[in-house]
Amino acid sequence: MTPDAATPFLDTASWLTAAAILVLLVLSAFFSGSETALTASSRGKLRARADKGDRGAERALAITEDNERLIGSVLLGNNLVNILATSLATALLTRLFGAEGVALATLVMTLLVLIFAEVLPKTYAITRPESAAALVSAPIRVVVLLFSPVVSAVRALTRGLLILFGVKTDPNAHLLAVRDEIAGALTLGHSEGTVHKEDRDRILGALDLIDRTVDEIMLHRSQIEMIDADLPPEEVLKQALASAHTRLPVYRGEPENIVGVIHAKDLSRAMYAAREAADGATFDKFDIMEVAMAPYFVPDTTTLNDQMRNFLKRHTHFALVVDEYGALQGLITLEDILEEIVGEITDEFDTFAAESGVARQEDGSVIVDGAMTIRDLNRALDWSLPDEEANTVAGLVIHEAQMIPNEGQTFSFHGFRFEVLERAENRIATLRIRPL
Repeated sequence: MTPDAATPFLDTASWLTAAAILVLLVLSAFFSGSETALTASSRGKLRARADKGDRGAERALAITEDNERLIGSVLLGNNLVNILATSLATALLTRLFGAEGVALATLVMTLLVLIFAEVLPKTYAITRPESAAALVSAPIRVVVLLFSPVVSAVRALTRGLLILFGVKTDPNAHLLAVRDEIAGALTLGHSEGTVHKEDRDRILGALDLIDRTVDEIMLHRSQIEMIDADLPPEEVLKQALASAHTRLPVYRGEPENIVGVIHAKDLSRAMYAAREAADGATFDKFDIMEVAMAPYFVPDTTTLNDQMRNFLKRHTHFALVVDEYGALQGLITLEDILEEIVGEITDEFDTFAAESGVARQEDGSVIVDGAMTIRDLNRALDWSLPDEEANTVAGLVIHEAQMIPNEGQTFSFHGFRFEVLERAENRIATLRIRPL
């Protein structure tokens, strides 16, 4: 074949190959942008658009349900067109420039893929992810269906290889990732000044209900106000009216033996009716157990989320907490759980302020009540003391010191200096805390 006869063939082949490379680059840009749009888009915003009738957003929600299959299909398509485009470019430039065409093809395709198939489409997708996700949802759904058998085989192979190395995949891990994503976004927003501390604390408090148990926030048994069922009715009424609490446990014999719970309003109403019926006589025959409610006991391992549901289901706000042996540990109310979300709730009968137990000093230190929970201290001062090993500040000091400190002893851990100011018997009553 003479060169003149070969030239038209080479020219035609060159143009066809260049056109194929251009089409493959467009497909590569489509796959790259689609991957970014579908992974970066907010499912909450897509749901809002879908609820307004956006079919594209609804398709995007459906295909992102299985992220592993989606990403596998997109990566398969993207690598397929990139490798094919690079192979065609190498063949074309080798034909035109000889052996130097290999290096030239590598340089040219690297620049073309980087600029037009990676950076440009991904930059566009990241600026408007929901709109881009809705736009590409229809063709990507077809791609996922076409590549599904290959992706399933590759997924099974990769999982098998991971198992060989002792790594197990959790199919439900994305459920926990949503909570982590929300918490991370709130923390980042607060650090940047776009989310108020109170808003962050409320939402994080609601998210934490599922991980925290009632024994972390309950009122300890040593601080519970109780009524002796054997007291005269007048004494019971006097004690109930003098208390700042509406509901009071009733015990008989010893405080561990809780036999009922009295509501101050029910007691007052019943004793008033008994006095009217007896025409002003004494209450010698009045039995307070007739107006006492049956005690409601819950295990100390119950999560706050479950306990709140139980309160709402039982139409009650008051429960007594017991350990695995049935021994009384404390009490918890619906208000205690709500305070973990909205912060301290006070009314005209409360004898303490919202930040009671925290006294800020001029030297930067704070004086706190030892019984104050670590979580409340962290929320009040925006600190991050760990609460895995202890619930209260005093408990944290005892855990770290591995002893019950005496007055005047100081300890330094977790970036803070703790000084014991007052000790009541075996309990740390007051501490001074200063950041190091």
